Amino acid sequence: MGAYILKRILLMIPTLLGIMLMTFAVIQFVPGGPVEQVIAKMQGTGSDSLSRVTGDSGNEAGIQDRTTGTGGDATTFKYRGAQGLDPEFIKSLEKQFGFDKPVHERFLLMIGNYLTFDFGESYFRDRSVVSLMIEKMPVSISLGLWLTLIQYLISVPLGIRKAVRDGSTFDIWTSGVIIVGYAIPSFIFAIMLIVVFAGGSYFSWFPLRGLTSDNFESLSLAGQVADYAWHLALPLLAMGIGGFATMTLLTKNSFLDEIRKQYVMTARAKGLSERQVLYGHVFRNAMLLVISGFPGAFLGAFFTGALLIETVFSLDGLGYLTYKAALDRDYPIVFANLYVFTLVGLVVGLISDLMYTWIDPRIDFERRDV
Repeated sequence: MGAYILKRILLMIPTLLGIMLMTFAVIQFVPGGPVEQVIAKMQGTGSDSLSRVTGDSGNEAGIQDRTTGTGGDATTFKYRGAQGLDPEFIKSLEKQFGFDKPVHERFLLMIGNYLTFDFGESYFRDRSVVSLMIEKMPVSISLGLWLTLIQYLISVPLGIRKAVRDGSTFDIWTSGVIIVGYAIPSFIFAIMLIVVFAGGSYFSWFPLRGLTSDNFESLSLAGQVADYAWHLALPLLAMGIGGFATMTLLTKNSFLDEIRKQYVMTARAKGLSERQVLYGHVFRNAMLLVISGFPGAFLGAFFTGALLIETVFSLDGLGYLTYKAALDRDYPIVFANLYVFTLVGLVVGLISDLMYTWIDPRIDFERRDV
């Protein structure tokens, strides 16, 4: 097993470098980079995206201060009549953002820093990328962890019951319900929940935005737990509506496949009860795929499943941070999140394979080609 783990780790290196290189190359051809964003903002012809980054009216002064070092007085670098912007100012912008260096040098410098998890500073937020990611991470962890646990706690028992009662009325109508839920886009369902239950047009049972209330710190421990769950209820319901179908049907099909095998018939012939057969023999084999997929399910909910939900419910997590950074061409945040997401994804893939061997020791990856 040690040799297999070493091979997988060694394969992560070219995979990670390849993904970063391809993304970096594509970014070079994307119009409207950070230099153009600043110029457009200073000319007053760009969008208000940079203002939305900081959320204050002093954003332009902050940009000028970071790019010119003049404390916000950048009027000498603006228009020179019909000649437009001062070329020296544009060069200072390029130097500030690191675009004065050749492309290959910028890429190698970025990768060298990323090896030590030095992601630099945001272009427009005047903060380190690491501090921004740490600040947004609790929201994404809350959504990803609780969503994954709830899905497993509901989908696994439901899938087992559907397998035991395959073809019954219960099986048919539950399949219909979860398939309809799977077909509903999560963000549309989220809007429906807000309209109905969050002060839209009918009820005001749940909060409209945020992860906690304004008076969260003054609440007791029980009150904080209740407030936290109260705020998470609608986002988790909106995110999980489509996830139950995949997990439930996977569990059902895994159990059906095992129930029809010869060893189950032999166990029944020995006089074992249906419960002993199901949980003493079938469960371990049938749950192999389900349990080993837990890391991947959490990763999907943590990194990719919450973007629209975070936007709809005003939850400022990693997904929304990366989305805003991509719109504003804040490349340090974009590349840092891509690097972390890819690295964690590769590690989670390895963990999933190791869980196969933990659940079923008969599986030996060293006898396979990686």
